[in-house]
Amino acid sequence: MGLSNQLELVVNKMAPRILVVDDDEVMRGTLKELLEMHRFVVTLAGSVPEALHLIDIEPFDVLLSDLHLPGAGDGFTVISAMRHKNPTAVTLLFTSFPALKEAMDAILLQADEILVKPMPIDEMVSVIHGRLDRPATKRPSYTERVATILEREAVSTVTEWLRRVNEDTELAFIKLTDEQRTGHLPKLIRELVHRLRNPRNLGTKQASEGAVLHGQIRHTQGYSIPMMVEESRILQVSIFNTLQENLNVVDFSLLLADVMTIADEVDSQLKQTIMAFSGSTGKIAA
Repeated sequence: MGLSNQLELVVNKMAPRILVVDDDEVMRGTLKELLEMHRFVVTLAGSVPEALHLIDIEPFDVLLSDLHLPGAGDGFTVISAMRHKNPTAVTLLFTSFPALKEAMDAILLQADEILVKPMPIDEMVSVIHGRLDRPATKRPSYTERVATILEREAVSTVTEWLRRVNEDTELAFIKLTDEQRTGHLPKLIRELVHRLRNPRNLGTKQASEGAVLHGQIRHTQGYSIPMMVEESRILQVSIFNTLQENLNVVDFSLLLADVMTIADEVDSQLKQTIMAFSGSTGKIAA
């Protein structure tokens, strides 16, 4: 082997290995060419399955993934896999929507940084090297499904819900004990956890005994329908607050589907609560 080839092998061993994930073939090719000019060893993937396979069989120092990818999964799915396989790798997400970057800043416990397309290559390389030069942040060695988190943190969710309700002048006007106020919540949360663990299509009707009982009890306690709607809104806020407090362990690969399921289930429970409150049986055929 010639000296130049030997030197090239040494340089490649020292150069950061980066996995670029993007469904746009032109973008992948352009990034590969530009990053290799800056002495990165670049591997390309055009889909989530391809990226997951490469992560499983090859070591990488950096992941640069588009957030929006076709088919099942997205950039968070790829990042979650990288975090499991190589917790010290730098993980960067690309998005074409500047407003989304601001919204995603709150969940950077999952990705190291959100980058906005298009980005000058010099700026991108600076970000990558800056992240590589920092000591690796210790990351959790495990993740939890949303259902597990909500089950584990049910008491804190109820406590947060009660705090918010007590701060609402209209809801607090109805004088109840804490037990009378929150008595329906444990069952509703259990039903929600069951729904998360046994997924069904969004919009599928399923009877909720907890919601029916809640509507009947609230009728006797002097509530109004708008007050129950507000209670339901506060429940969603409290659930998402619980998830926010546990972002360091949440499984992001299924987070979007779980959040949609939460919204669908809470809305379904509210509908049945109102039906029961209004004098209907509140039961919905499965």
